[in-house]
Amino acid sequence: MLLTFIPTAANAADRGAWAPNVSYAVNDTVTYNGTTYKCIQSHTSLTGWEPPVVPALWSPVQGGGDTTSPSVPGNVRVTATTSSSITIAWNASTDNVGVTGYDVYRGATLAGSTNSSTLTFTNTGLSANTSYSYTVKAKDAAGNSSAASTAVNATTSAPASDQTAPSAPANLRSTATTSTSVSLAWNASTDNVGVTGYDVYRGATLALSVTGTTATVTGLTASTAYSFTVKAKDAAGNVSAASNTLSVTTSPANTGGGSLPKHTLTGYWQNFVNGATNVKLGDVPSEYDIIVVSFAEMDQAKPGGVTFSVDSSLSSALGGYTNANLISDISQKHSQGKKVILSVGGEKGNINLNSASPNVTNFVDSMYALITQFGFDGIDIDLENGMNVSNLTSAVRQLQQKVGSGFVLTMAPQTIDMQNANTSYMQLYNNLKDITSVINVQYYNSGCMLGRDGKCYSQGTVDFLTALSDLTLQWVAPSQLGIGVPATTSAAGGGYVAPSVVNQAVKCLATGSDCGTYKPVAKYPDFRGAMTWSINWDASSSYLLARTVKPYLATLP
Repeated sequence: MLLTFIPTAANAADRGAWAPNVSYAVNDTVTYNGTTYKCIQSHTSLTGWEPPVVPALWSPVQGGGDTTSPSVPGNVRVTATTSSSITIAWNASTDNVGVTGYDVYRGATLAGSTNSSTLTFTNTGLSANTSYSYTVKAKDAAGNSSAASTAVNATTSAPASDQTAPSAPANLRSTATTSTSVSLAWNASTDNVGVTGYDVYRGATLALSVTGTTATVTGLTASTAYSFTVKAKDAAGNVSAASNTLSVTTSPANTGGGSLPKHTLTGYWQNFVNGATNVKLGDVPSEYDIIVVSFAEMDQAKPGGVTFSVDSSLSSALGGYTNANLISDISQKHSQGKKVILSVGGEKGNINLNSASPNVTNFVDSMYALITQFGFDGIDIDLENGMNVSNLTSAVRQLQQKVGSGFVLTMAPQTIDMQNANTSYMQLYNNLKDITSVINVQYYNSGCMLGRDGKCYSQGTVDFLTALSDLTLQWVAPSQLGIGVPATTSAAGGGYVAPSVVNQAVKCLATGSDCGTYKPVAKYPDFRGAMTWSINWDASSSYLLARTVKPYLATLP
């Protein structure tokens, strides 16, 4: 678990376009999406640390960057009309950096926008037998817009002769619910010409439009009742009567982990020898609620697959500790109400999910086999060298469905991974937050990082823990956020605080009292807890952290 900041170089330089896996020095300049940025902390870049995403590392250069506008879209033309819509198309523009999209204007009014690869637009909701004028402008990432294209005129057709509405959809029913979504299905409607689609309403609000007879409405609130209706429509704009009204209540929020306590202490159990105290998992003290076994290994022979067994050096150091012993110890921890999960990643580890097939299936199958073999309750995501968010989301979803409702999912992003709402980890959390137990941010091995107030805080202080947690609490639920710290000074390259300071930070966040100079914007009584790297290093100090922090967490309401 290490974020490496390189020494400041003697001479800064223009490094051209930003790229991952490159060492940058203070005052180096790069370009990204047409904007020039200056490096303000030396570091080695990673995917997900693009300059706009990590303001603690990069600062925009005022007056720098792309000032060249894209070329004017050419050959704007009408490709289709109906009584209520007009479709236009155009030829692609060019740009010195890259076109990012197009804005389509109906007269002086912005009618809509498309991305850079979509060179057509349909303007709907128009009046029949009416003339309209359209122009198109190209735009780039720096905010430059082209001049308007040549205007093209079109007239909608006369009102359609078809005046017959489709039949109402029948047998509207729910096929699945989660804490944030409802899946619906209904019987198909009929029409004298043909049904072209269906509008799904949540109460009186249009939730979405589909062409088939199923839909999933997302973005809902847990344990909340909603009513739904569906209407059919045809090409002439005729709309059916509403279907039967269906009332559905979303499931309770699932924060993962079955019977985990409200405030948890998480610790990493090392499956390797590195100078910390070697510990059998069965000897981990009861103060730890979640024990994270680190780490699964990438299966080099099976893309996406993972492997795990007791490390041979650790086995020898513990007098012949075997897989069977570990399985027995995990069972013992279960009898004590503890959760034991398997971590993927670490400072040097990774998984290969760069391709969806067969990698995702290989990951799910191999991880589920390990969960079944050892009795793990779930997994921890500790990827520090980039991730494919889409494929990882799919893999975790599929794994959770195999394991069931007791599945425990934790994450351990580095501090820099939580500096912005658009980082890879935040994308992953947003995709999986309904099954996430806790995100324990690694508040160590870090340079100066921005708090919620925009100030840069140094690691190893109560203000670092509270200001950066408060920043992340804009995007992560308090019940899913924890403070991650090293157990001893030897456990990390920097960022150690005494266990009493961990308690102070949690108290400040949960109650608003006993803070340092930074005062959080709100009280977070549901704040989840704390994590340490590692249980083994904590053992080296007679479990001072566990025996200081867990008793305090137990006092919180």
